Amino acid sequence: MVNVPLVSRRVLLGRFAAAAPVFGTFLLPPAVHDAMAARPRPHKPSAGGTRPPLPLVMLDPGHGGKDPGAIGVSGIYEKQVALATALELKRQLESTGRYRVELTRGRDIFIPLDDRVGRAQRQGAALFVSMHADALADRSVRGASVYTLAQTASDAQTAALARTENSADRFLGRQWQGTSPEVSRILASLVRQETRGGSVRLARGLVGSLDRDIPMLPNPDRHAGFVVLKAADIPSVLVEMGFMSNPRDEAALRRPDHRKLVAQAMHRAVDAYFAGAGRVA
Repeated sequence: MVNVPLVSRRVLLGRFAAAAPVFGTFLLPPAVHDAMAARPRPHKPSAGGTRPPLPLVMLDPGHGGKDPGAIGVSGIYEKQVALATALELKRQLESTGRYRVELTRGRDIFIPLDDRVGRAQRQGAALFVSMHADALADRSVRGASVYTLAQTASDAQTAALARTENSADRFLGRQWQGTSPEVSRILASLVRQETRGGSVRLARGLVGSLDRDIPMLPNPDRHAGFVVLKAADIPSVLVEMGFMSNPRDEAALRRPDHRKLVAQAMHRAVDAYFAGAGRVA
């Protein structure tokens, strides 16, 4: 048996409102330590006091192009509803002057799931919000819900939704390519510990905000292995704004005033998230 020397690594696990940051110390094999040290770091302002860039919120309207997503009872496509609501949310967020906002797609084109995640990573997004309106076999089910990443689904309905959304699987971001599978798993696990807390906090804020204005599923804070949420280094959530298979949900999502209401609820949650992180005054 070969003894491999371990290297101590201090990792930021979380930051809670105005409280001090919480760190954990791990003993890592040298290869893992070196790979983590080589990760791209966010740009820091110079000592001259240059103001840091506004946080980037990446909105991901689901589906697009040759992939229509769910088809509503009246024939409207999920991809149309998702893009229209994302554009409204982008308008609202940008109007505050506190965020930069990008969309993974700003028109009706097809983008693979890993490219959506990769775009958020390359641009240094602070949040990733994927927006959907799926369909279920049971047309009586209606209401919004919010999902975070987990290897196992919170319930059978969520597992079915994840299977529908996932056309390919990728747990690791591109920054880990070229490392061994064992090192990659350790790296992704450590970084995900840092970001999962942010994902959960954003999801709970979204659930509370959406619940003020629109119908919600029972136990709307759910989780599963959605491919589009697998950016280990970005707090990420998937919002189901309702079900295209339900006549009442679909009729509401066709209306601009309802989509504006959904966007307003999501806007409040984003504001609360950054206020809690101490990043927005």
